[in-house]
Amino acid sequence: MQPRQSIIEIFSTFVQFEADRFSHWATESKLRRSIQGCLNKTPKESAENFWVLYWFKFWQVPETKCLAQQHLIAYLQEPCYWISQKTAANFVSTQYKLSDCFQIAIAQVDKVLKGYNPSHNSTLKGYASIVFGSTIRDILRQRREVDICTDWGLLRKISQKRLQESLQNAGLSPDTIHSYIVAWQCFKTLYVPTISGNSRQLSRPDDQLWQDIAQAYTAQNNQKVNIQTLESWLVNAAKAVRKYLYPTPDSLNISKGGDDSWELLDNLPGTQQESLINEIVAQEEAQTRTSQQTEVKQVLAQAIAQLEPQVQQILQLYYAQQLNQDGIAKQLDMKQYTVSRRLTKAKEILLRSLASWSQNTLHISVTTDLLTSMSTVIEEWLHNYYNAPTH
Repeated sequence: MQPRQSIIEIFSTFVQFEADRFSHWATESKLRRSIQGCLNKTPKESAENFWVLYWFKFWQVPETKCLAQQHLIAYLQEPCYWISQKTAANFVSTQYKLSDCFQIAIAQVDKVLKGYNPSHNSTLKGYASIVFGSTIRDILRQRREVDICTDWGLLRKISQKRLQESLQNAGLSPDTIHSYIVAWQCFKTLYVPTISGNSRQLSRPDDQLWQDIAQAYTAQNNQKVNIQTLESWLVNAAKAVRKYLYPTPDSLNISKGGDDSWELLDNLPGTQQESLINEIVAQEEAQTRTSQQTEVKQVLAQAIAQLEPQVQQILQLYYAQQLNQDGIAKQLDMKQYTVSRRLTKAKEILLRSLASWSQNTLHISVTTDLLTSMSTVIEEWLHNYYNAPTH
């Protein structure tokens, strides 16, 4: 992939694929005019991070959120591409390609922006890479589970809550959903696998079992239904579950309209734009943020140094060598659950250290939301810390 150089390119172009490989950067003309207009209005040339914070501020304003999000989607193309390439290469499956992973990840930009906090996270790209990578892995694991299950195995594994969500997502009427769920309850109650551990590959119920399911449905719903209808309902339910758990992501790397569409930039309030620029370019604020980020790194590094040597070794293997818990357990001759507990305990110690620093230095209350944000910061920091060239 050829890296983008200018601010205009960075905030207005999108990755295009050909045969599951990077092809070229495609320019969105509306975004190009937008960022060009902003550059013309600034008193001096500004660095990349200036424009990240600039558009992040506008993303928080309802009237300008759409435009700002499109610029930030363009900005996050590189980290999305590289984390997608890395995950696709490491994931044990030939079914899901780089372009599939990219579309899964780029669809999470709104989640990235909602969780990003410039005061806590080092960079938007670094934070986004963590979210992108975690989301791709979770969805691919989920999809793999869905792929290897037969319809009957999937219906045995699904919860009623998830089934109902799937049927609602399919646009079925409340009465139809009720009938499907009652049929599913009868199926799940009566169809018990005879071979332990083989619930994924369940075959179609036999004729006697279908008769039992039909009788149970009639008794529970006071409505007689034939076997063919019941089977059709359950097959349709399985399809709805697959579609709900395995949606086809819409590409965000496409133009949202013709070149003649009206410009959101034309509607940006002038006074608001000036105040945001003044806020972002304030050197005192930037210096304070940099200082706080340095202190956070020092607090976490000190906490790492105080951990037991074996726990430090587990963190090294997990983040630097990217071994999974089973791999670490084999290398250190211990149980997998022991590795899991020690990883969790280490993160809890880091979280307490960071929370204590926040209370004592920033004088802020530690809320549940803040702890969640701190956990993401720590995860990002651990990845960076153990993959730094000097570490």
